[in-house]
Parts: sequence; structure tokens; C-alpha cells
Amino acid sequence: RGLTDISLLERFIHLRYVDLSKNKLNDLAPLSSLTQLLWLKVDGNLLTSASMQELPYLQVISFDCNHITDLEGIAHPLLANLSLKENNIQTVLGLSHDQLFSLQVLELRGNKIETTAGLGVSKLKKLYLAKNTICSLEGLEEFEQLETLHLRDNKLEALDGFSDRMKCLQYLNLRSNGIRSFQEVEKLQVLPMLQALVLMDNPCAQEPNYRLEVLSRLPQLQRLDKESIEEEEREEAEKIRQTRKEKQKVRTTWCGDKEV
Repeated sequence: RGLTDISLLERFIHLRYVDLSKNKLNDLAPLSSLTQLLWLKVDGNLLTSASMQELPYLQVISFDCNHITDLEGIAHPLLANLSLKENNIQTVLGLSHDQLFSLQVLELRGNKIETTAGLGVSKLKKLYLAKNTICSLEGLEEFEQLETLHLRDNKLEALDGFSDRMKCLQYLNLRSNGIRSFQEVEKLQVLPMLQALVLMDNPCAQEPNYRLEVLSRLPQLQRLDKESIEEEEREEAEKIRQTRKEKQKVRTTWCGDKEV
């Protein structure tokens, strides 16, 4: 509707669901009186900040497609789902577990984020970081409850940063990055619950026997890319894994004898 002023809403203090998408808003201050608000959507406005006065019952906010540059000033104790897709955010600094201790889903697709370092909301269950410029993974060891991590269309060439403390991670999307070697894929062995992995459109996905090479390193997988693992594939991958172990054993023995 092209709204630029929502001060009229100040008097509707019992509103619980508000959708102000596709307007021309650059200020949400009038919403501070809506202390019963549960759900807020302000996609496609002119906002440069997501900062708001704390709303005690707010559970869902969507700030998609604005001009927001940072994550400062978001402090709602019951907020469970926060979406900031398609903004101009360059750093994940600014969010605090002390202020967002209920946050479970964080959507940051389509921003300009370069690293995961400093993301201070460790109780997340789902984290979406596709279509950024991330080239390093840092601080992930804090995410012990994370179940889903989406990193499609970034600039990752190495898979350092994952931790065996990430005991709940089941789904990992790494599509369209720069992963070249299966040695990098091997680093995902630290993820004990990983069941679904997406690696298509990485250089390593063009290698011969790609699926078997991945599965031989990550035998617990149930799905690779869009396809379930077939039992015959699993058996073939196990043979490759055993052959590799034997070769490694022989190499280690030989090196030991040479040293003696």
C-alpha cells in the first residue's frame, strides 16, 4: 500500500498478528506498544535496522528483503523464528543467547556474510546461510543442538570448523561451493548423526565414483544429494573403505620398518 507511517497502530495494543509487507517503512517504533504481538512480518520495506523495543511474547519475525546491515538490537525472549533473507548483512555478530534464548530457527540467506564466527545463539536447531560469501566456518562447535545447516552457494573450499560436539546435525547442504577433494569430505566424519548430505555442483562431484567415494568415508549417510543410498551402493562403498584401510595399514607398517 506504500505506507510510510504506521503510528495509527499504537492504539491497537491487543494486536497479535501483523503483516506490513511491501510498504515503504523505515521505522517500526510505533509497534513498541503492541505488547501482545506474537507474529510480525515486514518483508519488502526500506528498513536499515532490525532493532526494536523488546516485545515479551513475540515468537516469529520476518524482515526479508529490506536494507538491513547488521543484527544489533534484536532482543525478544520468546522469539523462536527469525528471518532476515535478502538484506545487506555482512557479519553475524550482534545476536545474543542471553536475549534470544528461545531462538531455534535463523534464516540469513542472500546476504553478504563471510564467516560464521561470532554467531552468539548456540541453541539453534535450524540455520540457513545459503547465498552468502562464506569462505570459513568458525565457532560451530557451540551448536550442539543444531539439526539442519544450509550452506549452499557460498565460497567454501575447506570443511574445517565442524566439531564432534555437533551431535544433533542430521542435514547438511553444501551445494555449489568449491569442495575439490574427498579429503575435505572426510572431515565430516566428526558429525555422528549426519544422515543427509548435499554436495552436488562442487568440483568433487565430477570425480569418478563420486557417490561411492563419499559413502565410503561417511557410511552412516541415508541420502546423498537428492537420492537415497541403495543397499548395493552401501556394500560397494564398504569394500572400497576396507581396501583403503588395508592399504593404509600396509603403508604404516612399511614406514615403521623403514624407520627401524
